[in-house]
Amino acid sequence: MPDPELQVLIQRALGVLAQLEAWLPPAPPAIDWRARAYRWQRRGARGWLEAVHRIAPIHLDDLRHVEQQKETLQRNTLAFLQGRPANNVLMTGARGTGKSSLVRALLDAYADQGLRLIEIDKADLGDLGRIIDLIADRPERFLVFCDDLSFEEGEAGYKALKSALDGSVAAPGDNLLIIATSNRRHLMPEYMRENLQAKHQPDGEIHPGETVEEKISLSERFGLWLSFYPFAQTDYLDIVNHWLSVHGCPAEHHEAARAEALQWALSRGSRSGRVARQFARDWAARHL
Repeated sequence: MPDPELQVLIQRALGVLAQLEAWLPPAPPAIDWRARAYRWQRRGARGWLEAVHRIAPIHLDDLRHVEQQKETLQRNTLAFLQGRPANNVLMTGARGTGKSSLVRALLDAYADQGLRLIEIDKADLGDLGRIIDLIADRPERFLVFCDDLSFEEGEAGYKALKSALDGSVAAPGDNLLIIATSNRRHLMPEYMRENLQAKHQPDGEIHPGETVEEKISLSERFGLWLSFYPFAQTDYLDIVNHWLSVHGCPAEHHEAARAEALQWALSRGSRSGRVARQFARDWAARHL
């Protein structure tokens, strides 16, 4: 006959396990490999690829006055899709000039050729190794995209990204490229005191120049750098006209909207493609 005390202990243990299980995150769902885009999700110690089925539409033709950057990025992406050598990409420069939109437009243009997109947050860059393992045997070609990337000193994802780009003993596989956008050229904060390499403080580094080298080393591991610059007024107005046409405004609206478009840009402190698109939405909502 079972020991009553043992039965009580077993019941208590089962109760504790049930409470612990309630606090644990659910098991990650199976990956839907039919999707074109994914978002890396993390909860506790578990991470998984979440399929994104509703993708914000944008086409390569919608991105104007970044022709050189667009051509270079397309060439690199086509080489990647065809199994030829390709570089990881860092896009830096003025805000709202189309850096992130270019990545989404690449997916729109080349998804039928097997291109896929994985969006990852900066805080989760330590999971890059797990992502590489998940897609290692897949036939698709994956762009791992980190938007608005920059690091403060001491952040953990910094070293994980360095290893994934170039430096890890494990090969990342030829079906993965990393693309990042940033407003910082070297991804890390830089200080005036770091330029004073000849001046040594009593409690400072013996070789302060090496601190600068460490900060530059991450951005140098991206094989392809693309820089984006603020638009001239004529370019900005051309982008406004393009988005007015996309939203169904007839040609006569273009000249009528010119003065308001310039005032809109002045109030926002930027003549960027993002500002141009936001103005076109507002104009179309008010005049159509």
